[in-house]
Amino acid sequence: MTDRYIVGDLVAEFLQRMDVSTVFGIVSVHNIPMLDAIGRRNAIRFITARGEYGGGHMADAYARSSGELGVLVTSTGPGAANAVPALVEAQFAGTPMLHLTGQTATSDIDQQRGPVHDVPGQTAMLEAVSKAAFRVRSAETALGTLLKAVTLALTAPMGPVSVEIPIDIQRSAIPRPETLDHLVRPAPAPVEPDAGSVAALADRLRAAARPMLWVGNGAKFAEPAIRRLMAMGVPVITSWNGRGAVREDDDMSLGATLQLPETQTVLATVDLLIVAGCRLRGHETGDLSIPLPEPRVQIDVDPAANGRTYGCDLFVHGDAGLTLNLLADTVGPLRIDPAFAGEIATAKSAGRAAYLAKFGPYTEMASAVRAALPEHGRFVRDVTLAHSTWGHRAFDVHGPRENIYPVGAAIGPGLAMGIGAALGAGGRKTVCMSGDGGFAMNIAELWTAADERADVAFLVMNDQGFGVIKHIQDALYEGRHHFADPTPADFEALAKSTRMPYRRIDTIDDLEDALGAAIAHDGPAMVEVDMAKIGPYPRYYVPPPYAKG
Repeated sequence: MTDRYIVGDLVAEFLQRMDVSTVFGIVSVHNIPMLDAIGRRNAIRFITARGEYGGGHMADAYARSSGELGVLVTSTGPGAANAVPALVEAQFAGTPMLHLTGQTATSDIDQQRGPVHDVPGQTAMLEAVSKAAFRVRSAETALGTLLKAVTLALTAPMGPVSVEIPIDIQRSAIPRPETLDHLVRPAPAPVEPDAGSVAALADRLRAAARPMLWVGNGAKFAEPAIRRLMAMGVPVITSWNGRGAVREDDDMSLGATLQLPETQTVLATVDLLIVAGCRLRGHETGDLSIPLPEPRVQIDVDPAANGRTYGCDLFVHGDAGLTLNLLADTVGPLRIDPAFAGEIATAKSAGRAAYLAKFGPYTEMASAVRAALPEHGRFVRDVTLAHSTWGHRAFDVHGPRENIYPVGAAIGPGLAMGIGAALGAGGRKTVCMSGDGGFAMNIAELWTAADERADVAFLVMNDQGFGVIKHIQDALYEGRHHFADPTPADFEALAKSTRMPYRRIDTIDDLEDALGAAIAHDGPAMVEVDMAKIGPYPRYYVPPPYAKG
């Protein structure tokens, strides 16, 4: 053990000061000083992924599940490039994440001399897929750069921030900064709205008889404020990423059911829509084709959100939770239509029943998974037919950390996200639902799950191909399934090779029992659903403008 203190040691100690307990990544020539320091200090758990792609998605899901800063360490060049999909997803999801990558020696950077892993323009690549990207320019500026990066990652709207540290700087000896003795994780203050905007919003709410609150990711952790308005008679609807802000089994919550006809019918009667911390994304609104109630008020910490998708009659620049609390303080008694709450509950129950009735042999699947998953367990999904249908609209989420999925709609991250979510769940159980096609894209991380004893039940929906893609091909391309039928893996053999309990089912009647046993197992387990034997899955919804007509 050496007494020499280098920038690699600074990185390891800094992460501890940021309350980081777990880091994901792969050791490589351009990050050894940082990882050697983490290993020597033995205070942070390092999860060795099989690829930077998987490690990045684990770090993202870990942060969403735990509330901790997600941290990914990669090598430079190809290693950093392999992390790009995970950074893209973390940006979509608003996940606070720190990506630490190496760089070639400072004398070689941008010289195109061809040192190992050299990628001219790497910073620009990372800037394109991160909230920001920085390069440490000297050993003396390392601490300041790291602190700036973490502060930015944790500042709403949150996101991933990348930091390059050249290998010679990582190895550089420095005096240990005394600042570390009292350094704490930044806690950026919420953006406070101006009093005039809150007063104007209160005036609109007092005048409304059938107001509704639309909650997105920016308000997902504002339950106390949301509950205050719900107690006044204001019902809630959420975006997909805002789910769990309040329990979805509450009669005053419509959940993420915008696309159901029953929800749209009741929305047509709303006379004020308050949108809190939500982008009203095209992906969820039929590329902005679904009409939303007017007038609309939008609350967001990002001033650029004003008018970016749907327009609004009033924009309030501020933190969603803080603004909603101030609104509840200000507004006083409301004149809510006494029939409104009953109509919300009826629309929810009728809409869900009508929707699930279309699923034939899969009708009871959502209730079976919900019954098997313990309270506040994590429900992780890859993009697959079950996720894109009942996984979004007909599965009750009970808390804001339970709903983890690829917000950017990529196929493949689910397996790794399931591992990260399980490791960050604090002992709570995790179900990770994937299709056979998406599962295969990240299959090497099964061995990471086995190594780390991740407490995750992998639920593999095997329809022998890319089911979502084939449904779109049926709808728009006369059923030509070009390139959508890759040979599925032998999942039983995979489970055996990683020493996971395994069960295959060919009827949904057996799902709750099989999944319950997998969840009860201490460590990873796998349940394969043989969709070919159960029957065809109902047609996947193709939103406008992609649908025919």
